[in-house]
Amino acid sequence: MGRITRRTPARRLQVRPDGVLVDTRPDTLAVEEPLEIRVSGEPVVVTMRTPGDDFDLTLGWLHAEGHIRAASDVRTLQHCQDLDEDGRPTFNAVDVTGSPGVNLQVTPRATTATSACGMCGARTIADTRARSRYDLTLDRTPLDPAVLVQLPHLLRERQTGFDRTGGMHAAAIIDVRAPEPIVRAVREDVGRHNAVDKVVGWALRQDALPLFGHVMVVSGRAGYELVQKTVLAGAPAMVSVSATSSLAVELAREAGLTLASFVRDDRLTLYSDPDRVTAPHRDID
Repeated sequence: MGRITRRTPARRLQVRPDGVLVDTRPDTLAVEEPLEIRVSGEPVVVTMRTPGDDFDLTLGWLHAEGHIRAASDVRTLQHCQDLDEDGRPTFNAVDVTGSPGVNLQVTPRATTATSACGMCGARTIADTRARSRYDLTLDRTPLDPAVLVQLPHLLRERQTGFDRTGGMHAAAIIDVRAPEPIVRAVREDVGRHNAVDKVVGWALRQDALPLFGHVMVVSGRAGYELVQKTVLAGAPAMVSVSATSSLAVELAREAGLTLASFVRDDRLTLYSDPDRVTAPHRDID
């Protein structure tokens, strides 16, 4: 398995009134490499990702695309024995076969999916709702704002890849049913979509879907695709450190997902909430 970080020569320049300071110490970068997903030996898609948790990423992607419902739909999941020019395994291809009775008909993608844009197609909200197997409105888990503002901190404490590189996104599944939130899984990747796919893949392997009573926490923006993946995984709430978008909010409201963004320090902005967030409050005049 490839390393998730790599040292590289670099020069850091600091402009000061008395001149420019140069620091020539090597820097640490997040590794970005292609992963080809194959179904029964046939290439389906190539995504740019940080190596590691490739099986979780593959399962999460297959689930988000509607090709599997549970980990049991997959019979085998293995790295292909592709070699580089030096004869070393690359671990940059994963082959999947379906379980007996499961017909994995996946249309190959014509393009490489970047770590920035994810691999979900431009599907409509109606299509997402039609594919969703879980009714989020059935999950009435109360959400305390005092707990929600803690969640990004719990994620940040576990972002070891970001600490080393400053260039990795992260996603976490956090159980909020107990008095104290419990972090169930954290994954990092150069692509925020990949990080979410990886934690959903973990949940699939644990047979933990739907994620009732849990919150999906992401280190960056809550765009439409990330909200879509959260809805399809059956999580009733999503917390993001940064902004969201109009289409993401529309999907969250339609699906019954509590969506809180700009969750920083002691503040959050609630864009969608079917009466889960309950706490004494007073309006600002």
